[in-house]
Amino acid sequence: MRVSIGIFAAFLFLLSVYVMPALALVPDEVLVIANRNASKSKGLASWYMQKRQIPKENLLLVFVTDKETCSRETYLKKIVPPVRRALDKNRKISAIVTMYGLPLKISSPGMTKKEQARMDRLTVQKKRFDALKEKNEPLTEEQKKTLNQVNKKIKQLKTSTDKAASLDSELMLIKKEHYKLNFWLPNPFFLPWRSQKTAIDKSDVIMVSRLDGADASIVKRIVNDSIEAETKGLSGTAYFDARWKDPGQKKVSGYGLYDKSIHNAAGRLKKEGVTVVLDDKQSLFQPGDCPNAALYCGWYSLAKYVDSFTWEKGAVGFHIASSECATLKGKNSHVWCKKMLDNGIAATIGPVGEPYVQSFPLPEVFFNFLTQGKLTLAESYLVSLPYLSWKQVLVGDPLYRIKINNSL
Repeated sequence: MRVSIGIFAAFLFLLSVYVMPALALVPDEVLVIANRNASKSKGLASWYMQKRQIPKENLLLVFVTDKETCSRETYLKKIVPPVRRALDKNRKISAIVTMYGLPLKISSPGMTKKEQARMDRLTVQKKRFDALKEKNEPLTEEQKKTLNQVNKKIKQLKTSTDKAASLDSELMLIKKEHYKLNFWLPNPFFLPWRSQKTAIDKSDVIMVSRLDGADASIVKRIVNDSIEAETKGLSGTAYFDARWKDPGQKKVSGYGLYDKSIHNAAGRLKKEGVTVVLDDKQSLFQPGDCPNAALYCGWYSLAKYVDSFTWEKGAVGFHIASSECATLKGKNSHVWCKKMLDNGIAATIGPVGEPYVQSFPLPEVFFNFLTQGKLTLAESYLVSLPYLSWKQVLVGDPLYRIKINNSL
């Protein structure tokens, strides 16, 4: 994952002084989208709406592929128009649930003609140098410098023209008619940027959460466990898996910043009286290390879920690594989102592709507001998520509001 330098330098202070007002997401503000082309999608949507007392008129049926990936054209033609009509019809809607059976990600339409022309020119330059190297002709210092510049420009162009995204992240900007597709867009609700001017206005953003999993039974378990945890309280242990020692007041960025944020999340919960286990060694939690897990955040094991946890009902957690939500259906996949849902977690977060570390929700922001009990799962995600029109996905009941049991 790529790392930007110092982008969130001030967020530690901001979190310590900022009190987020409760947005008070309620059932009649939720739009549920189901796929008429997917078995069980409509039935699950109706069941969920009844459980959460969401008005029947808040159900939107679309007809799209039931595969996990759809094209950009499909998204624009078959999903965008009906969703916008639904939002225009009901101005109270502030959150969307994407239901089991809807695509998980939107494929990239590729480069524009202008972008492809530039890539072609750079590729021709690179091939010239490659031909010299194949002939074992030594490059001059000037040629080496030029080749490095060409390679850097090719990489930057590939990165800046990445138009693949999660369906849910794109839907968060469904109210905005036109916006730049290349790469990501800053989220105006992201706590550290709350006083900064962003290209996207808050009025353009809507919350999106997904009820999905390998099969329909997982969706029902997610909802039932969330409601039970709200009623009885979430109990268990909070597990945080950092890789390095807490740097204290030392300035950090990139990977170090997120590792520090894991330390801060653990520290804040500990001060609130929550039972916390923090591992700051390079190795991950091993099988059996995390009984009665209620909360979790850690990194880095790419697409190799480690079965360390027995999840409490209503448990919430995410793993910081690339493409951990690339599939929720793949039978042989070991990505973290899928495996955590298979094994009993109620809510998780992950990217459908290469996200870069700075696009993940900041752990201390997410867990701080989630465990205060004032914001719902979807709201806690909203204020902790740096970028939109990108890769991240929130899987869980958006209305889930954590009630901490005294034993947690």
